[in-house]
Amino acid sequence: MSPEAAEYLLTSERFIRRLVAERRVVFYKVGGHVRFAAADLESFVQAGRVDPIEIRWCGGRVVSLR
Repeated sequence: MSPEAAEYLLTSERFIRRLVAERRVVFYKVGGHVRFAAADLESFVQAGRVDPIEIRWCGGRVVSLR
C-alpha cells in the first residue's frame, strides 16, 4: 500500500488497506499499484469531522446545547 498515506492519516498501513478494500477512500490503480491524491485523503478526513458542542448544566441537567 502506501506508507505515506498511512503517515498522512496518522494510522497504520493495515487501516489504509481496509479503507481500500471497503472502498471508503478514493484511490487510483496504476498497473498493480494503488495510489492516493492528498486532496482525496483530506476529503476523507474532513468527511469524518465532528464539531464540538457547548453543553450547559443546571441542577445536574442539560439546559441547552449549542
